[in-house]
Amino acid sequence: MSQKIYALILAGGSGERFWPLSRKSKPKQLLALFSDQTLLENTVTRLKGLVEPKNILILTNQDQEVAVRELMPELPAENIVAEPAKRDTAAAIALGVGWVSKRDRTATMIVLPADHLIQDTAGFQKTLKTAAAAAEESGNLVTIGIKPTWPCPGFGYIEQGDKITKATKEGADVYEVVRFREKPNAALAETFLKQGNFRWNAGMFIWTIPSILSALKRHTPELGAFVEKVHECSDLAALLKAQFSVLPKISIDYAVMEKAHALMVEATFDWDDVGGWAAAAKYWKQDDHGNIGNAVMTTHESLNNIVYTTEKTHIALMGVRDLIVVQTGDSILIASRHDAENIKKLVGKIPPELQ
Repeated sequence: MSQKIYALILAGGSGERFWPLSRKSKPKQLLALFSDQTLLENTVTRLKGLVEPKNILILTNQDQEVAVRELMPELPAENIVAEPAKRDTAAAIALGVGWVSKRDRTATMIVLPADHLIQDTAGFQKTLKTAAAAAEESGNLVTIGIKPTWPCPGFGYIEQGDKITKATKEGADVYEVVRFREKPNAALAETFLKQGNFRWNAGMFIWTIPSILSALKRHTPELGAFVEKVHECSDLAALLKAQFSVLPKISIDYAVMEKAHALMVEATFDWDDVGGWAAAAKYWKQDDHGNIGNAVMTTHESLNNIVYTTEKTHIALMGVRDLIVVQTGDSILIASRHDAENIKKLVGKIPPELQ
């Protein structure tokens, strides 16, 4: 386990796509959808043996800070930080860079979302070790690419270039990044898949502190200056209260990655963004008629429904198809399975105390 590797876990989120199970105070990464651990706990567990707990920083928001602290008693209290405002990933990562810089100005840093489903821990760590070695040896910013399994229009893409002939000491292949591509329409996503050299952008990054700090100062000087303020400050909470809300609201892709010379390591592990009920359902029990869920169900002439309940309730379906039915202690959602992406539009109309 390297003393010089740090991890920043981005654990914000609005809790809309899995409503009514998820709420503003309990978004996807705080749900135990697939095991007895939440996705955030899974993310931290996957780093065991690679990153020391004292070197893991979790960045969340004020709505979720209490819940995150309750889930992560093994981390030092100062390693959990709540953003005072939403400023997108570039500002969040700049805060993390400053935090790591304060501890080790030459460290290697991993940035990970908290809400992805990854089951192959060995493959995950192998990929990250390769990426860390590439970042340290080349001085470039490194990202992880996921080989697409279908032409998804909901993800950003990475256009993969030439393989670097000299492999890293970890022995895996590293590629040049030609460019980052924004979320495509369905036809363009199909073209990407057919070309074969496009990978999903999973929002995972690996770099050394000198490399990312140089890139931030060059491409977004305001964020580079903020890193130095975090590095030098004696009261992080006061600094965040005074300055974080006025930082540029921009993603790390736009701010840095699309402008810098970047490398990509292709993931050797399974990966799923599990963006909503339809995506999560494939991991649950399914009957002969495509009805999926965690509940005890009786069905008659019903097809392809998704059912989830937190209660000890027997769910009966008759003559319905392609529905999402979710029951919690205070709410029930009944929606078309084909309209799952629009659940977040519904949430804004629901009473604030249930959002």
